[in-house]
Amino acid sequence: MAKKQKRGLHEWYANDPIEADQQLWGRESHASTRRGFLKTSAKIAMGLVLGAPMVYAEHFPAGMIPAALAHDDRPFALPGKHPDLIVLNDRPINAETPPHLLDDALTPADVFFVRNNGIPPELTQIDLQQWTLSIGGESVRQPKTYSLAELKSKFTTHTYQLTLECGGNGRKEFNPPAKGNQWSVGAVGCAAWTGVRLRDVLQDAGIKADAQYIGYYGRDTHLSGDPNKVPISRGVPMTKALEDESLIAWAMNGKDLPWLNGYPLRLVFGGWPASCSGKWLTRIDVRNRVHDGQKMGGQSYRVPCKPVAPGAKVPDEEMCIIESMPVKSLITYPRSGATIRSGQQLPIRGHAWGGDLAVQAVEYSIDFGASWQPCELSAPANRLAWQHFKARIAFPQPGYYEVWARATDSEGRMQPMLLPGWNPKGYLNNACHRIAVKVG
Repeated sequence: MAKKQKRGLHEWYANDPIEADQQLWGRESHASTRRGFLKTSAKIAMGLVLGAPMVYAEHFPAGMIPAALAHDDRPFALPGKHPDLIVLNDRPINAETPPHLLDDALTPADVFFVRNNGIPPELTQIDLQQWTLSIGGESVRQPKTYSLAELKSKFTTHTYQLTLECGGNGRKEFNPPAKGNQWSVGAVGCAAWTGVRLRDVLQDAGIKADAQYIGYYGRDTHLSGDPNKVPISRGVPMTKALEDESLIAWAMNGKDLPWLNGYPLRLVFGGWPASCSGKWLTRIDVRNRVHDGQKMGGQSYRVPCKPVAPGAKVPDEEMCIIESMPVKSLITYPRSGATIRSGQQLPIRGHAWGGDLAVQAVEYSIDFGASWQPCELSAPANRLAWQHFKARIAFPQPGYYEVWARATDSEGRMQPMLLPGWNPKGYLNNACHRIAVKVG
């Protein structure tokens, strides 16, 4: 007799979320409206699993796993990192941060997420006295090479709080599933980065009138070990490269960069996919065309130029490079699964960011988006820093709740309640973050 295989909750929902709803809870769902009618038996079943009756169950979207059940896998430790980081891959190393560890105003170095495409240089191979940065390319007037000491002494030092987020943050929620690291919500952080303006260094070498793009190269090696293969070489248009906040950085939160985050030198472009911010930086080329380095072409860090149906095959020529990231928010306190007494108010707090834009409002909902209440929102420390929000929530009765957060950027664009438009690589998921709360 064949051994019966266990089926995980995420696998069940990934195959057919509407069918999973019907089989698990007995919900009569309507995929077109993303709402579902919960029969009395389904409400009882869901309440038993959640540990409390789901308040506002009639508003809970169809095909969605309750936040209390959508927990992450157990983590293991990385060198120099908090032991609770969730490691998604070890070759290359990729790890995200549980939301409750992102509660600080500035993300500590030991909990900052890790997204690598190649193998970092060994610490024993890094000689600060010998480390150099070369500026070249067809659109530079005079190629130059700088030592770390020269970068620090020749140019004015600046510090900015800048938000970095992986373009695939949230990929885990897309259906049909997209290939790549199955990030949940923790591939984001905001630190105080110290270094020199990329603009100052480029202008010292001289920028030709035809300059359009910069491309970076680092000292990480290809997974194959082939020294002739480049693991990643991306970049940004000159307009982004020349912004005040675009840095060649050597410090995070007043200390040397962590090894896994680019020590001793990296680029930092706040508000754009973190893949633009090259690590273990050794070379920058100024190009007279869009940079054509590794992971700039094909479908890497690109989304369909026009909306497509889920699961569609999109030709490379119909994919556009991701630039500014979409508006997003994250609840960092309390941790999902919090339990409070009946009549007790719940303080919540978190962060919101909007790519190149500021955030103008953050709201919360406890009835699955049927109504929204405003949060108190702080101004950013500087352009491209995330903003902090907080609120106090009163719950009308005992039971199971989900607290959802929704941000709106300075141009009026609002986070979607559920998944945004599907894309083949699972980029730019900025659906509302949610946590589970039990009252009573």
